Amino acid sequence: MSVELKLRNPTVAELCKIVGGELKCIGSPDVNAPVTSVTTSSGEVTDGALFCAIKGTRVDGADFIPDAVASGAACVMSVTLPDAALQCESLAAIIVDDVILALGRFAEWYRDKSDAFFVAITGSVGKTTTKELVAAVCSAKFKTHKTQGNFNNELGLPLTLLGLAPDDKVSVIELGMSDLGEIEYMSKIVKPDVAIVTNIGTSHLATLGTRENICRAKLEIMAGLKEDGVLIINADEPLLVDKLPELGDRVRLMSIYNRNGDYRAMNIRTTAEGITFDMIYDNKPITNIDIPIMGKHNVYNSLAAYAVGAILGLTDDEVRRGFTMFRGAEKRQSVYEVGYLTVIDDCYNASPESMRAALDVLSSMAARREMRPIALLGDMLELGDYSRLMHDQLGQYAAQTKVAKLFCYGMMSDIVAEAAIKKGIRAENVFVCLDTRDPQTMADMILQVSEPGDVLLVKASRAIHAEKVIEYLKKKIRKGKDTKHEL
Repeated sequence: MSVELKLRNPTVAELCKIVGGELKCIGSPDVNAPVTSVTTSSGEVTDGALFCAIKGTRVDGADFIPDAVASGAACVMSVTLPDAALQCESLAAIIVDDVILALGRFAEWYRDKSDAFFVAITGSVGKTTTKELVAAVCSAKFKTHKTQGNFNNELGLPLTLLGLAPDDKVSVIELGMSDLGEIEYMSKIVKPDVAIVTNIGTSHLATLGTRENICRAKLEIMAGLKEDGVLIINADEPLLVDKLPELGDRVRLMSIYNRNGDYRAMNIRTTAEGITFDMIYDNKPITNIDIPIMGKHNVYNSLAAYAVGAILGLTDDEVRRGFTMFRGAEKRQSVYEVGYLTVIDDCYNASPESMRAALDVLSSMAARREMRPIALLGDMLELGDYSRLMHDQLGQYAAQTKVAKLFCYGMMSDIVAEAAIKKGIRAENVFVCLDTRDPQTMADMILQVSEPGDVLLVKASRAIHAEKVIEYLKKKIRKGKDTKHEL
């Protein structure tokens, strides 16, 4: 990723001081030259760029320093200089102990040059959708900057912040994590005015062990929250409510069931376009809030967005206009037609909570449109010792939601299939493909038994690459090789 620096352009020498590095020069580079962009890819280097030489599992960025210099880099940031780099005629290198941490120091310095209002979002499920909803609401009145794609980790966050522009008035930042300490580190860089915890789920049980530890990790978002900042949490999550005495008076509660919610939804209805609900806020009813996204779980995400809008002083009409501008992120509950199939593409990632929510959406859409619900459910990762249990529960839930055809994909698919059959789905309606390297076989199973009028949910953890099954479905249908149906 390459980011143009629009707020400030430090010189090479200044940047070295900012990140606490050691400046090493070969030849006579201009250390007073401005740094105009930042990139982690040598192929994206332009004149004036800082090339960050990051060592990955397969590739060491330091090996590409000569290429970056040849493309016009003002300087490079690296842990070491390999022999090939020492042969450059002119090179300014900032030597640091850890390139990613140094990039974080640069991003914190850069963020402090912005006058924007910062919103940080974390949670086990729904943080990306919440980010998009908050950004849509804020965009109704302010120029809004936001995290792009999955740039929500210790490397992606600095690159996101370095993309701030002088006229950005709001910045909506998503914070992901895999272990304790990561959100605390990122929160201290962001220094949010508002922090949001959407929920506490079961993702990352493999590393954190318990939901209590997951809750602890998510609440690290308070580490960088400004003294006069606001923390918005889900009041229907007991683990978060139990922490209220420790959180102080900066907390605002969003809820559906908890009567103490500051932003409380009720009368939730499913519509052809999404969901509609009423809300009690500041002891006043606000009726018929329309959200162009399906699923009761997205009411919480919408409440968080409404709360941010209210804190920023947006009127009810402005918040509603913002909701109409919402566009879901790619591969998150995208609905489109693939030949005779309606596909709910929700294969960006998966957890037990998001799987159940997606099955609820499938059931609701199928009933509303008088279609037959079928589902491809792939493995959920990072569940550790709970993996077998939670895949078993997934199969049971699929049966409870009356999925007509169930396609189980991945190493845990036999567990999902067996549980679904025990719970009532007939065995001839359950299909298993253990090998995720063979998306064609899974797609062929779907083509063999699906019918016009079916709505197909596709959901799995990101590493399963369930989107490849959809890609094969598209190719097969487009080429007309599926002779069972008239396309």
